[in-house]
Amino acid sequence: MSDDFHAFIQKRKEVARAYVNGDAGPLEAIAAATSPASFFHPRGAVVEGADEVLARYVDDAASFGPGGESDIEIIHMGHDGKFGYWVGYQNATARLKGLPDPVPMRLRVTEIFRRSNGRWQLVHRHADLADKA
Repeated sequence: MSDDFHAFIQKRKEVARAYVNGDAGPLEAIAAATSPASFFHPRGAVVEGADEVLARYVDDAASFGPGGESDIEIIHMGHDGKFGYWVGYQNATARLKGLPDPVPMRLRVTEIFRRSNGRWQLVHRHADLADKA
């Protein structure tokens, strides 16, 4: 089990790529199925409850179109078998619907996962725009 969180984080990178291409399906598969769950949105909104967080993820993904890129730059991560986390940056170039040119994004991210029924579930995401300083 010691390596399964690291493998999961590699999968998390693929989930992020799908999301910035408008596909929320892979994120739905790892999102918390039961509360508590929360999302601190890059634009400041706070969403609480598993159903409400998932609905926000799905709505937000719909604003992206195909052709986006994303990668996760991990500063540190860890787990104890029951809870896991990673902290770092999500670097993306997104194709937002309605805009002609790709939009570069650099988000500071903290994600917390809970192991439930043998799988890791995203229970909290905090993302905000990183300063360009």
